Amino acid sequence: MRTDPEGHGPVRYGPPLPDDGLAVLPELTAVLAAAAARPRAEPVGGGAPLLEAACDYAARRGLPAAPDHVAAAPGAPALLLALTAALGGDVLVPRPCAAWWAPYARLLGRRVFHVATPAECGGVPDPYALLETVRRVRAEGGDPRLLVLSVADDPTATVAPPEVLHETVEAAASEGLHLVSDETWRDTVHAPHETVWLSPAEMLPERVTVVTDLAGSLLPTGWPAAFARFPANGDGDGLHARVLDILTALGARVAAPVAAAAAHALTEPEPVTAHRAAVGHLHARVAAAAHAAVVGAGALSRPPRAGRHLYVDLGPLRPALTARGVGDAQDLEDFLTARLGMPAPGGHRFGDDLGALRVRLSTGPLLGGSDEERAECLTSPAPLELPHVQRALTTLESVFDDLRDDAQRWEPPR
Repeated sequence: MRTDPEGHGPVRYGPPLPDDGLAVLPELTAVLAAAAARPRAEPVGGGAPLLEAACDYAARRGLPAAPDHVAAAPGAPALLLALTAALGGDVLVPRPCAAWWAPYARLLGRRVFHVATPAECGGVPDPYALLETVRRVRAEGGDPRLLVLSVADDPTATVAPPEVLHETVEAAASEGLHLVSDETWRDTVHAPHETVWLSPAEMLPERVTVVTDLAGSLLPTGWPAAFARFPANGDGDGLHARVLDILTALGARVAAPVAAAAAHALTEPEPVTAHRAAVGHLHARVAAAAHAAVVGAGALSRPPRAGRHLYVDLGPLRPALTARGVGDAQDLEDFLTARLGMPAPGGHRFGDDLGALRVRLSTGPLLGGSDEERAECLTSPAPLELPHVQRALTTLESVFDDLRDDAQRWEPPR
């Protein structure tokens, strides 16, 4: 039996959201600074300016909402905790899934069931596997009520095709599940004009709550703010009220200066949208280069389509890793973190099997080691040609190529 040393197993050591690695937009810093002298706390669930901005933001994405069906909190984890507590029952999530989804259910004493994803994407359970899991759990006396999914996914960096999503949502509806759609990474899609985006809330508006963490594309991760959009019906009214009760009990308020910055960012003024587009384009290019490096070495990875990360399966390189004492995802996390000089959280952090040799790699650390280097990436017309980015990508390629070469030496003769 493997025993996890300090720093491996505890939830508090889990991987954070992939950071963009860049400085805060000066316009947002100015808004936050101007609000820092306000003495009053933001109301639980968010004040009127923040909620109205969130409603307008959602409406521009085809999800109209009224302020009395929206709630804000200091980060999506607080909202998911409140939603899980309010809905009750067991929780279903895809395998793999965001590292922060399952711990909140377990904290509440709820059982969490991972469901396999289809070949095309992560973030959304395979519909047939979902039906089988729900029926098995109920046959064993369980009470599945909540399915959490993400169209643009952490950790796999994929975007679920509409036809796959449609089948999964239909399956969930047939079993009476409530869905939480984590749309944190919606605005980080690498090719927005070539990607068909569909929210589960457009398909099943009466049973879907949308959660958006602004750390995905609008605010730095150190300024926690998120909002939830509830169904516009009686069930949504009741769920909204219960969530506000739980947020009140937790004291989960968005800090007033952060709320001001969040409200401003949600209105999407031109400097914010231009910065978001530039950051997204930069990370898309770096992610594509990183993907080419790992696939070229024989690892498996779906092409990254959103976010600031990619998910890599090193199963084909297992012989070389075994020779280095790497037998599972925790060993792989330790091995790659040391050799790459950047975090490489293993797939077990995201609900994958410990024995599977999978990791999530973030693109932020590949942008450089200083604020100046990272800022240069954002303004350069050819960021992949910058010396510090080339060095980081060369290191990544070298580490994986060494594993490929060793794996080939360890292959048995045919």
